[in-house]
Amino acid sequence: MITSTLVAMLASLFLANAKVTAGLFVGGALSLLNFYWMGNSIAAAFSKAQEGFRPKIRIAQYVLRYFLIAVVVATGYKLNLISLAATIIGLSSFVVALFAEAFRESYFIITHREGIN
Repeated sequence: MITSTLVAMLASLFLANAKVTAGLFVGGALSLLNFYWMGNSIAAAFSKAQEGFRPKIRIAQYVLRYFLIAVVVATGYKLNLISLAATIIGLSSFVVALFAEAFRESYFIITHREGIN
């Protein structure tokens, strides 16, 4: 996700204005923060499951996470600091990272086949 955000930002430095670059940065940073929060929430919920308790995910934390993201994006947009479209693209950096990982794994599966005649 970091790599996809940095590549998009570097490209936008030469091809777009500062609002687009700022939008990509804010969207990418929020995407990384959301990924980190989600990982911590899931780890906490399932750590209880390993102890024999039913997994419990608090809905308030889930809603608060997306509320905070919406407030940051809306504030940046209202202050005319970021491009909304670029921010949404930055928030989607996990999709690019997901496809990059899928292609990488496919490459290793194809090139390191063993025992196939």
